[in-house]
Amino acid sequence: MAKQDFPWWLGLLAVLAAAIIVSVAVSPDSQVIFTAVAKGLGVTITVSLIAYGTSVLLGLILGLLRASPFKPFRELATFYIEVVRGLPMLVILYYIAFVGAPALASALNWLIAPFIKLGWLAAVEVRAFNFTVRAVLALTLGYAAFIAEIFRAGIESVPRGQVEAAHALGLSHGQTLRKVVLPQAVRNVLPALANEFVAIVKDSSLVSVLGVQDITQLGKVYSASTFKFFETYNVVALFYLFITITLSLAVRSLEKKLKRSVHP
Repeated sequence: MAKQDFPWWLGLLAVLAAAIIVSVAVSPDSQVIFTAVAKGLGVTITVSLIAYGTSVLLGLILGLLRASPFKPFRELATFYIEVVRGLPMLVILYYIAFVGAPALASALNWLIAPFIKLGWLAAVEVRAFNFTVRAVLALTLGYAAFIAEIFRAGIESVPRGQVEAAHALGLSHGQTLRKVVLPQAVRNVLPALANEFVAIVKDSSLVSVLGVQDITQLGKVYSASTFKFFETYNVVALFYLFITITLSLAVRSLEKKLKRSVHP
């Protein structure tokens, strides 16, 4: 590797990470903090993975509707995307947690009201939807709007001539999407989709405002009880840096592989 091509930022980041790791290793307090915060790692990863998977699925559906030749579908998808993209993720989180969940419980109770009167079913209570579920739903609905635009851009990046050729060969609109457009579109947007996963991991820290026991929430609780804010948030930052930098390097590697496969 040429000297000018060496990622100096990565070297500086490694030095910073090493300094934090050493401070954790030599300090008894940091070791206790590390153990306390690490308990939330599973929640952070679980919330991120589920929210990402469901947002990709919903985003694909919205992206297809956004690129649909049928105007009502296109307008409805555009309305949803523009509204959601215009709201801060924290507002969406609060809205789903404290407005959406009670509304959903009321709607379900209305649907099953006859069975409730007969005593066959119990009324659905709001607390049936725990805050982790509400947080995942909020992240899904929020990020689906951004991912939908990624898919739309990928669909529109496929040359129009290929679509016309597929139709000329007798393929229906659905077959053209499945066999010609989507395989190329997904390939084109893979790096962008991977970057969205990095963003979801970072925004998963917002679920701490609902009391979900993720890395950030456990760090907040520990620091509030011990007043060791500097040491605690150093450890919290180390966890997030490790996850996001690892994912970012994986995305860079994916981009290079895709470039080599397209331009060998």
